[in-house]
Amino acid sequence: MFRVLNVILLVFNSKFLVINGIKFEEITRVTFALLKNLNPAVTLDISTCWSDVQKLQFIKLSNRLSMYVRFIDLTYKNDSDHHNNALIVDFNCNSIKVSMNRHIIIAINELKNGFDVPSSFLHPSKNFYYFKADDENNGKIKIMKAYQLSKSKNKIFETFAIHEKFNKTFTKFNPKTSIISQRKNFNGFKLKASMVITNNHSLTHFDDKSHKHIDTITKVNFHLTNRLIEWLNASINYSVVDSWGYFDNKTNKWNGMIGELIDNKADIGASPLFLTSDRIDVIDYLICTSQTRSKFVFRSPKLSFTENVFLLPFDKFVWICLLMLPFIAAIVLYFSMFIEWKMEEKRNDEHKPTLMSTFLLLYCALTQQGSAMIPKAFSSRLIVVISFTAFLFLYSSYSANIVALLQSPSNKIKSLSDLLISKMDFGVDDTIFNHFYFSHADEPIRREIYQTKIKDKNGKEKFFDLTKGIEKMRQGLFAFHMEVGVGYKIVSETFQEDEKCGLQEIQYLQVVDPYYAIQKDSKYKEFIKVGLMRLKEIGIQVRNGRFMDN
Repeated sequence: MFRVLNVILLVFNSKFLVINGIKFEEITRVTFALLKNLNPAVTLDISTCWSDVQKLQFIKLSNRLSMYVRFIDLTYKNDSDHHNNALIVDFNCNSIKVSMNRHIIIAINELKNGFDVPSSFLHPSKNFYYFKADDENNGKIKIMKAYQLSKSKNKIFETFAIHEKFNKTFTKFNPKTSIISQRKNFNGFKLKASMVITNNHSLTHFDDKSHKHIDTITKVNFHLTNRLIEWLNASINYSVVDSWGYFDNKTNKWNGMIGELIDNKADIGASPLFLTSDRIDVIDYLICTSQTRSKFVFRSPKLSFTENVFLLPFDKFVWICLLMLPFIAAIVLYFSMFIEWKMEEKRNDEHKPTLMSTFLLLYCALTQQGSAMIPKAFSSRLIVVISFTAFLFLYSSYSANIVALLQSPSNKIKSLSDLLISKMDFGVDDTIFNHFYFSHADEPIRREIYQTKIKDKNGKEKFFDLTKGIEKMRQGLFAFHMEVGVGYKIVSETFQEDEKCGLQEIQYLQVVDPYYAIQKDSKYKEFIKVGLMRLKEIGIQVRNGRFMDN
């Protein structure tokens, strides 16, 4: 069902009460009939240089619709809140400066050579209506529609409906489908696209998987853009730049892909880019077409790198029991041996047990050494045997745990703060957006990482080629920030199987995924957005992403 999505703009030329053979009263009646049929807005603004008589006549006719009518100044520019507003404008008023950012436009003027229609009215994503007397069928008024893909292209006309003047009804309506569905056939119209290439080698490898870790995001969206052009039945001309673009204070202009979009050298930005506050005012973002998964990746260090492994085998309560056990065993053994000495018929003071000698015996048991003291009583010997046996099992358990812990990876590094305080070295993939986001980090931990880990004492930044950075990561104790999708491809080719198991990831970037971009207020915006969403719905977008991942 047809729906007014934005605001209705009525454009009148009321120099004469008869226009193109149609009386002004009849034209007004048809206008309001069309408004009623199109589910009209609730407020009707009129900005004209009409006479008071014409204004009064128009208001009388407008009373048939439940609309609030008001006359506004000819230089009215407030166009921010126009969702429920309709606007009538008289072209004959030379001083008129009303904003024309409307979705539906209705003009009385017939499109002849003498009538210069502003190009903004013939926007392909807008509905431009005009009336035309049907000379062949007396008593009927044709409601025509027109649009133009660009100034260099001819206008395209179509009949929207026919109004029967006598029975005051509309006939022969076009199907009420969306305007995008009606006009998505561009008939080979050439669009201009700009894409970012950081390595000229990529220009010859869009259709294969050779070096797919280079300019990956551009390669994925190159295919997506081509499918979009096929959906529009258009053609495309690509231009290549080496950066997404930034504002150059020296030239006072944007460069790179954004510069080409602003300078009208490109209609489409074929390389998605991150959303930043300074770019919002100069380009339009459409939808997210690619996911970025840039993270710090590193091989988990050995447990001995982050912990004191000699304290880890036992829980703290076990350690407390171990410290208490020799003292308790020594005291019990002392009393047992003392009673044994007392019961001897011929006591020898040299054989009299002491606490020091008893502790020495238990220390020998704890360190798995022998002892010169050998109790004679069964009870004392039983205590010694139990002590030696207990300490034997404790020693075996401790040794086995130490061996296992020395070979175990550490899982202590779980956040950026843990990574910052670790003794690991850092590196970053040498890409344009990594340079930007690391140097502009303002969050305390991320800023500290850049200033202390990424920059050395001489101020040199640790940005590496992807292959070199992954090789340093393979050698251990090195955290490398990279796009994990393409990075893991190199990892799978260069790492041993046991080296892959200990890889860890930590997120660094605080950005949303990159978005597809076009010119600001582009006339093709709705077509491209709907086309991209359609490609996403049917799985083409996902398929392109998997082509580079696999």
